[in-house]
Order: sequence, then structure tokens, then C-alpha cells
Amino acid sequence: MNTDAAVRETARRAGLLVRWTDVAGAAREVAPDVLRAVLEGLQCEAVPEHAGLRTACCGQLLVMPEAAGAACWVDEQGAALPARADAQGRWRVPDQPGYWQWRRGDQQQAVAVAPQRAWWPRGTLRGWGLSAQVYSLRAPGDAGIGDSAGCARWSELLHRHGGDALALSPLHAGLPPGPGYSPYSPSDRRWLDPLQVSLPQVLPGAANSVLGVDEALAAAVEAGTAARRIDWPHSAAVKWRWIRQVRQWIAAQAPSQHAQIETWRAMQGDPLWHYCQHAADRFTGSADDHAFAQWLAQQGWAQVHATLRDEGASIGLIADLAVGCAPQGVEARTGGADLLQGLELGAPPDAFNPLGQAWGITSWSPMALLREGFAPYLRVLRAVMSGRGGLRIDHILGLLRLWVLPRGAGAGQGVYLRYPFDDLINLLVLESWRHRCVLIGEDLGVVPPGMRQRLAARGILGIEVLPFARNGARFLPAPQWRRDAVAMPSTHDLPPLAGWLRGRDLRWRARLGELADLPAALRARASDAQALSAVAGGEGAPLDARALSLVAHSASRLALLPLEDALGGRAQVNLPGTVGGHPNWRRRLPPTWDADAADARVARLSATRRRTGQ
Repeated sequence: MNTDAAVRETARRAGLLVRWTDVAGAAREVAPDVLRAVLEGLQCEAVPEHAGLRTACCGQLLVMPEAAGAACWVDEQGAALPARADAQGRWRVPDQPGYWQWRRGDQQQAVAVAPQRAWWPRGTLRGWGLSAQVYSLRAPGDAGIGDSAGCARWSELLHRHGGDALALSPLHAGLPPGPGYSPYSPSDRRWLDPLQVSLPQVLPGAANSVLGVDEALAAAVEAGTAARRIDWPHSAAVKWRWIRQVRQWIAAQAPSQHAQIETWRAMQGDPLWHYCQHAADRFTGSADDHAFAQWLAQQGWAQVHATLRDEGASIGLIADLAVGCAPQGVEARTGGADLLQGLELGAPPDAFNPLGQAWGITSWSPMALLREGFAPYLRVLRAVMSGRGGLRIDHILGLLRLWVLPRGAGAGQGVYLRYPFDDLINLLVLESWRHRCVLIGEDLGVVPPGMRQRLAARGILGIEVLPFARNGARFLPAPQWRRDAVAMPSTHDLPPLAGWLRGRDLRWRARLGELADLPAALRARASDAQALSAVAGGEGAPLDARALSLVAHSASRLALLPLEDALGGRAQVNLPGTVGGHPNWRRRLPPTWDADAADARVARLSATRRRTGQ
């Protein structure tokens, strides 16, 4: 790789996009030095000629390996169907979705056959729901970190107004909490975070008995529950102490319950035990504590989802899948060659962050996915879809290409890496069909041409966020919002609508020294507010209330109202690109709020969606 031309050719063969188009539509070319640095950390071994798993849509034609004799398709139960080739030697895959084997003579090929579109609940024309940052919720005995019991109040509100879904922040098993904690930098996406499940909800007798004999623990739980913001290290230590003592109490006092937990552990087998052993190596507690904690988390969230569905929610819980995992976490430590080595993920400059982002996380190597028959990807999909009615895929653009950079480099020192998009989407849609799970793809940022249309054709909803639902300076009226999308007034990377209108994010950027001319930025935001007012209608009401009507009346198939917006809040959950200067992922919902006002906001959303959707 002595010459720049040779570097560019090697990069192309490795799947790197030497040229790309930025958010402003300008053509960019990646510098050879950046390509060299990324190639050093990229696995470039050859992919096997015959993939371990191929993918297709129902009825699609595929070319199969050469062989003699009659051929058949064998389904997952071992039943065989005749297979026939057309005049060009292509084989039509079955019309029934599933995992099939094509067999002919001594040749066989595994094929995942996906339906054309992801699952969607029958009869739900224009659904609606709430979205929650789980750690921010409040419930008695949460010890300072919101949990599954905190969903109860909002589940009741959803039920009262006939809602369809409650979307959650990521619940992946996390790293030991410390400075810079983020739910989007998990330790292992295949397992759950025990810190966000309620002991009093799942095991009320044992939880209360332990507090009754340990006054210091009871006081720590009470103090954490009353805290204004999350102290992740302290509250995590309190919760793990409680979990450990409850496990010991059950082992000694409740043999039948202990046997139930042991049965569940045996059903999970080696995958659970391997995770628990690795987690115990570096994290709080023993392997037994981690296995018990996973049982707690499974039970807690299964109860919440079952309650939602029993009360009429057509979707129920919507999980959130992080785009990658922390390089020091269990998933990365056990994934080995399946993951990118020495590289981290990020994003080039976009509407969210003009400086670009370096996320400090890693993900699968595209070549490893092909080599492994997509097994690492499928394990994660099945884990996060299990017991859920929907899945939000963070940064779904990464299924086509990911911005990768050498670990520790600046966000601008990156390049796009291509992924086998059609295969990954086929498997995603197939697992959606098998789990009866709605799919939502976070398609914000630098979106490749045609990407949103390709996702919509497969029944995967995009995300339409009010501040970006515009054509230049003009905000789109509600009927022009994308139908195949989730309409939202804000996201965790933006202030709630009331805060956005007042420039809350701009003031924070200025405070952190990231915005040189705050007055000019505030004037531009005021112009945005005037443009929004022009399409919001409903003169006389506050602009944030009128603007929410755009979300309610939108043509989108699903609308989600973040709890921060439901409460009329202004504070931002996360300020992208910051670590220590802003209280990212630490804000809790207020202990008290105007319940009537929140109920009225939800009622307006509900009434509008039902009236126009039936």
C-alpha cells in the first residue's frame, strides 16, 4: 500500500466507501491516511465462497451450488417439499417464511426466507403510545434508578386512553456504572440490565423482608428513591447489595421459589452461565448473583408486557437495540473475531451534531457476519425481541454502512464501511414475523438516497421528528409527514419540544463553549418557532401545545409521545457529543407534576389518532 491509488483500491475491496455525500449534499473523498489507519484495524480476510446462510424473500429465485439429482426444501421441522429450477437454473425459494435447507445430492444450502414486510398488528391503522427513559421513572423502592415498577403509572394512563405501545430506552446489560454512563454503550446486548428491574414488583415478600432486617440498606434505598438525579455508581451498589441479599434469603427461606429460579437457569444453559462468569470477573457480585439478577429482569419485564397486552395494547413494549457494544464489555470480550478490532463507531457531521461524533463502541465485522452465517446478529435480535411487541433499531443506517474510525481518533477521521444490507434486513424482517414484533428504524442523520424507501418497502417504520419534519425553512403540514414512520415531537438527543422552542439546547452548547454566537443561534431558533406556528394552527394556545397537534394529526402509522413532552418538560435527556459537562442519562422525572395537564396532553393525542384512524 505504498501509493495512494493502491490504498484506495484496497479500501474499496475491504468495503470502505472512498467517496460519500455529506448531510449538505456535498461530495467528499476520504484522505488516504484515514484509509490506511482504518485498514490497519479492519479484518480483511476472504469470505468463504459458499455462505453458511443465504437470505431471500418468499418466492425469490436463487442460484444454488452445482449438483446432480432431485432437489428438495426441508423446513425447520424436517418436512420436505419438492424443489424445481427454472430454465436459467434458478431455484424458487418457498412461499412460507422460515429457516430452510435446500438439498440436492451431496450439496445443501441453508436459506432464511423472509416475508416481504415486517409484522404489524392487524386492525391498527394509526397507533399511538408513550416512550420512556426507564432509568428516569419513579416508583417506591427504586433506590435511585428507575425500573419496571415505574412503568405502572404510565401503563394505566396508556390503558385509560386506549394506547398501543410503551417504548423503552435500551435495557441491555450495562457496564459498571461510572462517569460517562450511557444506555447506548452496553456491556452485552444479549442480556438485560438488572438495575432497571424492580425487586418489590417481582419478589415483594423477599424484598421487604431483607429491608426489614438491614436498616442501613433500607435507609440507602429510601434516600436513593428520593434523589433528584441519578448517582449511578452509588445506586448501582445499593441495588446489587439488595439483589444479593434477596437471593440468599430465597435460598434459605423459599425453597419452591428457589427451585423455580434454578429451573429457569437450567433452561438457559451455557449461554447464561458464560455471561454470568464473565460478568462476575469484573462486575459486582458472583456468577450466581448475575444469574439470579437475569431471572429477575426477565420476570419483571415479562409482567409489564403481559399487563399492557391484557389491557388492550396492540403492540405492548417496544425495546431499543443499541447499534454497538462497549469494547471492554462482556459481548466484546467474548465475541472475539466477530467484532471490529481497534475501531470504534461514530457519525459524520449532521443535523444533530455539526462536529460529528465518536461513540466509543464497536460492532460486528461485516466479513465475520458472512463467515459465521449471521449467527452473532441473530443471537442479539432474538434476545431483544423476546417478550416484546416492537423493536426500535438505533441508527438503522448502520445495516447499510457504519462510520468507523481508529479508536481514539477524531470523528472526522472516519470512513463508511459497507454491510450486507439485504441479508441483514431479510433476517430482521423474518425475526419480526416470528416474534410478532413491530420494527422501527432510527433513520436520522446522513441518510443515503433511497434508504428510507427501501426500509418502508419492507414494513420498517422510520422516525419523523418534529424539528426536522420540514422542507428547508418550511415545516411540513401533518398530512405530508411520512406514513411509514413514527411521529415524535422530540427524541432523547433533543430537548422536549417546550425546551427546543426556547433554545434550551443552544444555551447549553454556549455554556460548554461549543457555540460562539448564542444570540444569532437564538434568533434562528425564534425564526424556526415562527415557521412552526404558521403550520400548527390553533391560535390562542401555547405553541408547544399547538405543535403537538402536528404529531397527533400526522399521517404516520405510529405516534409516540415522550414522557418529558407529556409532562411539559424542557430539560434534555442527552446532549450528543458531551460526557461530563451535561447531566446526560442522569435526569429523573420530577417527583410531582401536574397530572391533569399530562392527562390532557395524552387525551388530545389519543382522541386525534383514534378519530382519524378509524
